Amino acid sequence: MTNPANAATLAAEVMKKARPILPGATIGILGGGQLGRMVAMAARSLGYRIQVMDPDPSCPARFVVDACFEGPWNDAHAAADLARGSDVVTLEIEQVSLECLAAAARYAPVRPSAELLRVIQNRIRQKEWLRERGFPLGPWHPARSEQDLAEAVQSLGGRCFVKSATGGYDGRSQVKIGFGDATTPADAWRLLGQQPCVVEKALGLDREISVMVARSPSGETRSFPSATNHHERQILVWSVIPSLISSHLEQRAQKLACEIADSFTLEGLLAVEMFITHDGDLLVNELAPRPHNSYHASERACVTSQFEQLVRAVCDLPLGDVSVVQPAAIANLLGDLWLDHEPHFDRALAVSGVRLHLYEKHQPRKGRKMGHLSAVGSTPELAIERVLEAQSQL
Repeated sequence: MTNPANAATLAAEVMKKARPILPGATIGILGGGQLGRMVAMAARSLGYRIQVMDPDPSCPARFVVDACFEGPWNDAHAAADLARGSDVVTLEIEQVSLECLAAAARYAPVRPSAELLRVIQNRIRQKEWLRERGFPLGPWHPARSEQDLAEAVQSLGGRCFVKSATGGYDGRSQVKIGFGDATTPADAWRLLGQQPCVVEKALGLDREISVMVARSPSGETRSFPSATNHHERQILVWSVIPSLISSHLEQRAQKLACEIADSFTLEGLLAVEMFITHDGDLLVNELAPRPHNSYHASERACVTSQFEQLVRAVCDLPLGDVSVVQPAAIANLLGDLWLDHEPHFDRALAVSGVRLHLYEKHQPRKGRKMGHLSAVGSTPELAIERVLEAQSQL
């Protein structure tokens, strides 16, 4: 096993020699899912070579990269093999082990850092980090036992979201209590595998937004205009850029996201998911150190997409302009659409301003993201209307 202290020293030495990594170089990505695929496509346009590591030899990125190293998220040997032939390594999924990052850091700079990932990988640690630095959070408690969970639910008023401390996204590893069903704290503890979790008070929300921040090793920082996000069953259904919020709230959200990125000394991308309550409070929900589903629309809305911006950031190139060219919205396409018949993509593409983005996943499953639709419009509302109309035609 790689010694983390030695790896950290080597990584620090690499960072001292940091300089722009120019087109023609090779970028390694830990993760070959749809995010890795879209980063690879943007990197290819800039003239970079790409290789990925993923547990699935037929991952979505495989078809657009130069090499694919097969290995689970804790395979330090595969991560080292990836990094040996890379000029810089980044990631598209948080589940990669810290041992993998340490092994990769022996051969190439790893951006974002292992310390940032260590904080974000664990929801308890993440929330404690945010709280210690004064960033606004909704009421919550950690729970490391069934008794802790029961006491937390009672303390927070009985209507709560319970989330596993590690893993889980798109509604997985989450349980709701107090929403009209008979789920008890004991049920939640059992359903989440009797593992540590966070208990969050259910809030009255006006909307959910996110802000994507990019920061380079040289310290240049740019944040994208916020996105408004609509979820159902804890899965993102649609998202739109620019956001449907006031200029005052936009300024607050931008400032908050950039302060978090600076506190981490971020190198790469950081998506900051936020809640806006009915009372006008702006609260941090969760952090993601990678491209984010809510910024897929940046490919069409902004001068620079989130995928190109990640390449620029980790290669220490000048960051791209994030101005909105035109409002754009996306709607996710889940595997449910394929269960009865092949979706009618021709009908969806007949809607003005709509494009189709498929991830080359070969096995549709209920709740699995298979692709998305995007649409542009003269206003955010029109972009949403078009993308939802196209989705209804499928």
